[in-house]
Amino acid sequence: MSREALTVGGSSKFHLLSLGKESQPHKLLGPHLSNDSGAEGTTLVRAYFPKAECVWLLDCGEEISQPMIRVNELGVFETECDSEIFGTAAGKYKYRYLQDGVVMTEYDPYAFPPLLSDEDLYLFNEGNQFQIYEKLGSHLREVDGVAGVNFAVWAPDAQAISVVGDFNGWDGCRHQMRKRIPSGVWELFIPNLAIGEKYKYRVVDCNGLECEKTDPFGFASELPPRTASVVANLEDYHWNDGDWIAKRESIDNQDHAISVYEFHLGSWRTDPAKPNGWMNYRDIAHQIVDYCKQLNFTHIELMPISEHPYTGSWGYQTVGYFACTSRYGTPEDFMYFVDYCHQNEIGVIIDWVPAHFPKDAHGLARFDGTALYEHADPRQGEHPDWNTLIFNYDRNEVRNFLVANALFWLKKYHIDGLRVDAVASMLYLDYSREDGEWIPNKYGGRENLGAIEFIKKMNDQVHQAFPGVLTIAEESTSWGGVSRPTYAGGLGFSLKWNMGWMNDSLHYFHKDPVHRKYHHDELTFSLMYAFTENFMLPFSHDEVVHGKGALIDQMPGDHWQKFANLRLLYSYMWTHPGKKLIFMGNEIGQWSEWNCDGTLDWSLCEHDMHVGLQKLVGDLNRMYREESSLHEQDFESGGFEWIDGLNREASVVGYLRRAKDSNDFVVVCNNFTPAVHRNYRLGVPERGRYLEVFNSDSSYYGGSNVGNGMGLYAECIEAQGRPYSVNLSVPPLGSIVLKKVGE
Repeated sequence: MSREALTVGGSSKFHLLSLGKESQPHKLLGPHLSNDSGAEGTTLVRAYFPKAECVWLLDCGEEISQPMIRVNELGVFETECDSEIFGTAAGKYKYRYLQDGVVMTEYDPYAFPPLLSDEDLYLFNEGNQFQIYEKLGSHLREVDGVAGVNFAVWAPDAQAISVVGDFNGWDGCRHQMRKRIPSGVWELFIPNLAIGEKYKYRVVDCNGLECEKTDPFGFASELPPRTASVVANLEDYHWNDGDWIAKRESIDNQDHAISVYEFHLGSWRTDPAKPNGWMNYRDIAHQIVDYCKQLNFTHIELMPISEHPYTGSWGYQTVGYFACTSRYGTPEDFMYFVDYCHQNEIGVIIDWVPAHFPKDAHGLARFDGTALYEHADPRQGEHPDWNTLIFNYDRNEVRNFLVANALFWLKKYHIDGLRVDAVASMLYLDYSREDGEWIPNKYGGRENLGAIEFIKKMNDQVHQAFPGVLTIAEESTSWGGVSRPTYAGGLGFSLKWNMGWMNDSLHYFHKDPVHRKYHHDELTFSLMYAFTENFMLPFSHDEVVHGKGALIDQMPGDHWQKFANLRLLYSYMWTHPGKKLIFMGNEIGQWSEWNCDGTLDWSLCEHDMHVGLQKLVGDLNRMYREESSLHEQDFESGGFEWIDGLNREASVVGYLRRAKDSNDFVVVCNNFTPAVHRNYRLGVPERGRYLEVFNSDSSYYGGSNVGNGMGLYAECIEAQGRPYSVNLSVPPLGSIVLKKVGE
């Protein structure tokens, strides 16, 4: 383009530039072939320094300088130069300028070509660029020997976007981005920026309104309540978990023990010497690993660690989907956390929230002035329960954003599992809505077809790219095939939370034991559907908040009975088919509800009953891991047999758990009343000597020590339809586990 064409009309061609509203700044700024002199090898270089007094063009070695001419009152400077001398073809020239009495030197960001390929942008618009986090966002790059940061953001209906930060005084006119058409992606390479730079995108939206947005693909953020994104490099950490990853890829999680300790990083333990009491990821790593090894958990599950502005949301109102929260340290600190867990044989699961996001002005909401990530119609785009916005799963780029985000955590942070929050709210268009408050799908149904497509694609991509990684659905309805493969018509999750079991079990245990015989079916009903999905049995944070009370306080009876009931509940849970999860504090019998702004009441561990409960959880985990019969067939009907499931009068249930080797089994007997049952005859499959390998009523756990001593011999006396039986002492509000140890 000629100099004359660019400058006709005085300042008119630069009006939008001066307002920070130019969508194609590269057409105005940077190097351009000059047609004025007609001399070969001559380039017109144009710069925009609205606050500069004077500007010089420098070669990259800063040895040759040439003054630039201010061509208008807006601050546009230009000069013609020898292309070879100043290296304009390679973009290696520099500007030196005087501003506010200070002389500064910098490369010209408008001398560099766009770095994103047309193929990447096409695949993103198509919804199939699953490494898009390597392209959009802020990335350290070196272009022709010049180091800097490439910024890219998707905002198709924005009028203009600038990168602002400390490096340019948060001036929206200084680093205006180039719009890539037709992709709707904006891009700019800014030389000499490095790790740690704070930045935002200044967006002039489709209505001409200006706002500052954090980077949807940003890898790090400022410490809340500050909201700027931070340039970060995720490639320099040296991982030491190769053995763990290789092992993870080689095993089948379905027939392995999975016992998960769910906890909240900010309130598990605190450091009074630090602001807000928050410990660093590295400090927490050592403490949580020691604790989980002591209690024999196989995995930990972190409540959402993606960046969120409001601590009281517990992380479930995410703004920075690609940034681990800065509350507890840097990305490298969190990598150390995961790495240290893996080196100690503990898997790391994170809560992931692709169902909704908050309305914070600096976040995804109305990103370019339109409903970009969300639906425009509130009947589809707003969540009535949480006052949040719902992702538009019908849009290719939104599905791509979310699938790529799932893969990002697994790739960059070596995460072992994603517990997907609020799946039911994604699946149903009428979730928590009355008639007239929702829009049917194209077939007239209530299923969210876009969400279903997204979920299936996410699960397929995760399982294909990361064998052995778990995807876990928090899904509370009767939707079929949640944990079945997509090729078989399922949604493709590895596991599904068994919310029905959780609700029925707690409802049963809330009853005074004298009334439990009238609710016996609530206890046994779960076995009617236990093998229809790959279930995880959860007692999560949701069970100890919002006025529900702590689990120990939900148990009926006096102090002793509350502990006995909770020990029994856990024993029943750990011997019931399904993987296990409990929330922090439940293992020590904390009396108060969970408070995200506090810490667990660790002083309770000075008291015998609380220590006994903690020991019981540790021993249940040990038994669960060591006894193949308790985990190998969690999802197969052959792994469970009723012995006595109908004794509602005594409120006693007995059952078998079998390993794949049918000769490997344990016998479980649970008594849900405070009455001791002496001479209780229970059928067993084989004759021989049985040893009591677990008793929740042991004095070691705080119980009354009713049990079966040195063991039992099965006699040829029929009971419950079995040819052999043992004569038991069944402890009050207790559970015992027997294992055959000899003939």
